Amino acid sequence: MVTAAISRGPTAESPARARILVVGGGYVGMYTALHLQELLKAEMRSGAVEVVVVTPAPYMTYQPFLPEAAAGNISPRHVVVPLRRVLTRCTIVIGEVTSVDHAKRTATVTTLASEEEAAGPLEVHYDELVLAPGSISRTLPVPGLADHGIGFKTVEEAIGLRNHVIEQMDIASSTRDPAIRDAALTFVFVGGGFAGVEALGELEDMARYTARYYHNIKPSDLKWVLVEASDRILPEVGEEMGRYTVRELRARNIDVRLDTRLESCVDRVAVLSDGSRFPTRTVVWTAGVKPAPVLASTGLPLNGRGRLKCTAHLTVDGVEHAWAAGDAAAVPDVTAREEGKECAPNAQHAVRQAKVLAENLAASLHGRPLKAYAHAYAGSVASLGLHKGVAHVYGRKLKGYWAWFMHRTYHLSRIPTFNRKARVMAEWTLAGLFKREIVSLGSLEHPRAEFEMAAGPPPPPPDTAVTADSSPGAKDSPEAQGGTRGTGNTGDSADPRASGDTGATEGTGDAKNGGSTPD
Repeated sequence: MVTAAISRGPTAESPARARILVVGGGYVGMYTALHLQELLKAEMRSGAVEVVVVTPAPYMTYQPFLPEAAAGNISPRHVVVPLRRVLTRCTIVIGEVTSVDHAKRTATVTTLASEEEAAGPLEVHYDELVLAPGSISRTLPVPGLADHGIGFKTVEEAIGLRNHVIEQMDIASSTRDPAIRDAALTFVFVGGGFAGVEALGELEDMARYTARYYHNIKPSDLKWVLVEASDRILPEVGEEMGRYTVRELRARNIDVRLDTRLESCVDRVAVLSDGSRFPTRTVVWTAGVKPAPVLASTGLPLNGRGRLKCTAHLTVDGVEHAWAAGDAAAVPDVTAREEGKECAPNAQHAVRQAKVLAENLAASLHGRPLKAYAHAYAGSVASLGLHKGVAHVYGRKLKGYWAWFMHRTYHLSRIPTFNRKARVMAEWTLAGLFKREIVSLGSLEHPRAEFEMAAGPPPPPPDTAVTADSSPGAKDSPEAQGGTRGTGNTGDSADPRASGDTGATEGTGDAKNGGSTPD
C-alpha cells in the first residue's frame, strides 16, 4: 500500500498536493520532518502537503551515546528513536535513495521489497527535496582493513564491538597458545576524534572491570593502542585539553601513538607507520567520515569534499526546491570571522539547522521570506570512561568528574523524546546501585545458527582411527576432541555439527553460537 501510494504522482482521481521528500532519517531528517509536521499541521491534515521520509533504518540513532551503549551503561534500544512513533503524520519508507533526477523531480528508491518485486526500484515524485543522508565511515586503502576492521558508527556496530571484546577475553582465558592469547587481548583503535577516544575510553573501562571475573586475566594483561595520524587528539576541545587527554589515557596504560598511521592489518597483524607490529584480533576504525555516496548521483553542485554547496538559508546553491543540512551540506558559517568558513558537520549544528530548514521550507510554501542559519560554536564535551571526561564549553575548560557530568547532562538534554530521556536516566540510576553487566550476547548476530545445526543432516560418524587411539596423549589432543586448537574463529574449524555438545572448538569463545566476531 505504501509502495503504491508513493510510486505515482497526482492523478485525475486524487487532488494535487505538495510532496516533500526527506532523504535520510538521522538528526537532520528526523528533526526536519518533526518540525514540518508541526509547522504544516493544517496542510498535512487537509492533504495539501505530504511529507515522505525515506531512510535505511526505521529509527534515528543518537550517536553520542554509542560508546555508553558499547560499554553496557545504556541499553542499545534506548539510544535509538523509532521514527514511526515520532513522525506520526509523515509517511515512512524503509529503503535507500540511489539516485535523484532533480530536473524531473524524481528519486529512485530501493526498498526492502525491491528484490521480491518484479517491478524493481520505485520512482518517487516530489515537489520539495530535503537531502539529509548523513555520512559513512571514511576508509583508506589499508591492506586487510576491509577483512578485519570494525566500524563504530551504528548501534549494531556498538553492540557487535561489545560482544567482540568480551569474546576475545573468553578466547584468551581458554586458549593454551600464548600468541593467540596476546592477540586476543590487544585492541587497536584508529582515529583520535570523538568516536575513537570515547569508544576506547568506555570499552577499556568496561574490560578492566570485566577482568575481575576471569581467574587468569588481569587488567594489566589487556593492551590498548590508539593510533592518530595528526600530532594531537580531540582537536575540538582545544590543544590543552587534548594534551590532558593523552596524559589521562597513558596513565591508564593505553598506548597513544601520535603522528602515526595504520599501514596494514593483513593476517590480523596491525602494522604502524613507526614500524610497530601488533598481532591483534581487534582493529576499530574511527578515522573520520565522508558524505553519503548518493550525493554524487544527484547532479547537484558539490564542493571539493563531496558535500552539497549550500547557502546560509540551507538551500542548495543555485538550485530551486532543494534543501540540505548536516553532514551532507557545506553551510557557510555566518558567525565566523574568517571568510569562507563552513559549519562543522556535527550534531550541534545538525539539530539547529534542521529547525531552521523546516521553518524556511514552510515559509517558502507560504511565500514568506527566508532567514539565515547562524549559530556560534558552543564547544565540545567528551567522555573518557566512568567519571572521567574533558570539556571546553564557552571558553571554560573542565576535566575529570565535572567534565564527565557535563557530558552526560548535556546529551541527556539533547536526546529526543521524554521517553528516551527517562529510560536513559533510569538506567544510569540503576547502574549506580548494581554491578555492571558483563554478558556477551554474540548469538544475536547469528540467531539461526543453533536451529540450523538441529535441523540439518545428522553428523557423520566419528573417525574410528582417532577415537580408538588409547595412547596417553590422545585424549588431550585437540584432534581427539573434535576441535581445532587456538583458531579463535569458528569459521576456520570443521563443521560444528560434527562435535555435538561436547566437541566445542578450544579457544574460540562460544562455538555453539557460530562465532560472534563482527569482523
